[in-house]
Amino acid sequence: MMVSADLPVAVIGAGPVGLAAAAHLVERGIRPLIFERGAGVGAALLEWSHVRVFSPWTYNVDMAARALLERSGWRAPDRDGLPTGGEIVRDYLAPLAALPEIAPNLKLGTSVTAVTRLGHDKISNRNRQESPFVVQYEDAAGEHRVLARAVIDASGTWSRPNPIGVDGLAVPGEQMGAGRIAYGIPDVTGVLRSDYAGKRVLVIGGGHSAINVALALMELQGEAPDTEIFWALRRNGVEKLLGGGLNDQLPERGALGLAAKQAIDRGRLNMLAPFAVDRVETTGDSLAVEATLAGEPFSLSVDRIVVATGFRPDLSFLGELRVALDPVVEAPPALAPLIDPNFHSCGTVPPHGIEELAHPEPGFVIVGSKSYGRAPTFLMATGYEQVRSVVAEIAGDHRAAREVRLALPETGVCSAEGITGASGCCGGPAPVEVDACCVKDADAKAKGAAGCGCGTANKIEARELIAEGSHA
Repeated sequence: MMVSADLPVAVIGAGPVGLAAAAHLVERGIRPLIFERGAGVGAALLEWSHVRVFSPWTYNVDMAARALLERSGWRAPDRDGLPTGGEIVRDYLAPLAALPEIAPNLKLGTSVTAVTRLGHDKISNRNRQESPFVVQYEDAAGEHRVLARAVIDASGTWSRPNPIGVDGLAVPGEQMGAGRIAYGIPDVTGVLRSDYAGKRVLVIGGGHSAINVALALMELQGEAPDTEIFWALRRNGVEKLLGGGLNDQLPERGALGLAAKQAIDRGRLNMLAPFAVDRVETTGDSLAVEATLAGEPFSLSVDRIVVATGFRPDLSFLGELRVALDPVVEAPPALAPLIDPNFHSCGTVPPHGIEELAHPEPGFVIVGSKSYGRAPTFLMATGYEQVRSVVAEIAGDHRAAREVRLALPETGVCSAEGITGASGCCGGPAPVEVDACCVKDADAKAKGAAGCGCGTANKIEARELIAEGSHA
């Protein structure tokens, strides 16, 4: 006996990837049931609504969603335009969610608290695969349960930012100072301007989010010259981030790195690396930061801290499902080697689908940024390809589920620094007689190009308190 095809497919999360999954289900004649914790769709994007994304609209609209929208008379934004998070919600997600194929199946203000199999706990085997899923959720009216034939978890990671500590824990005093500590990409030049103008601000993080924050603070500094910016890297080196530059096939991503590099060179930002916070103490209107800088004790007094050190998945409601995750990055085991930042240093990740995303619980899949676990570099277009494949598998179209229908833009960044004995994504180290950092760099130079991009950024010295800039 199979799970009834009359049951809906539960989709957890109404962000870009979750709504794309819903659109693909509709396209396949399968009813989605979408759960969204926020008051509206794209709730996480609205928290960084002021931030302009790297990728143009052509990468940000799912093909099945586009087909549904165009049948309703929707006019697509300029394919080459670069939207903000708020514009993605306003011009794409909100119209998609309002369609008659989607709206009746969308539950807003709803938190999924557990997913299991009907009549089965995690260890129960008998007739497990023939039993439907049970999705337990809470809304303003109380607690409810609903049955589903499959579950697609597209709930993202935004609700669980990484704390300050390099050991993955909040440092002593971090919770006490929460009123002066922000996570992610706060709108420092907009609604939160008064919190940051003329203040001493510490930005912690080595990714694109940290760069975005630092560059926005520099813009604010132009209007409020007393604003002081400190950028702290928890580890040495930002070559991977800054090195792509003009080699990046997403120009805005490359430009962001170049802008940060210029800020570093011009002394606009105070650089701290490698930097590890030991504790934070709230003292009146300021935060006293006790840290270790390049192995030596270091203290700093600031007014605000912005923590841009990435995110981690919320796995709390999946405890009764058989979920297989890599022990390092918390991604599916087949996907993890493609994205593990310890080994995969290129921003480019090959398109992937159900084969890489499958779990020991048939019918359950994690997609979107949550499928990457703790790893960075996720692109919206990657999530769209994921759900296309996953929904094809649910529909029984196994051939389509295993096709690759996406070409992702290259980052122009490829670095094997810190990898010992691993071939990495650059093809391994270059021959010793060649002036190149890796095989890919050597091949590029042999063809007359400047290189693969990994060696273009200057090394950042650990002990210097010098100028710098930073996003994630």
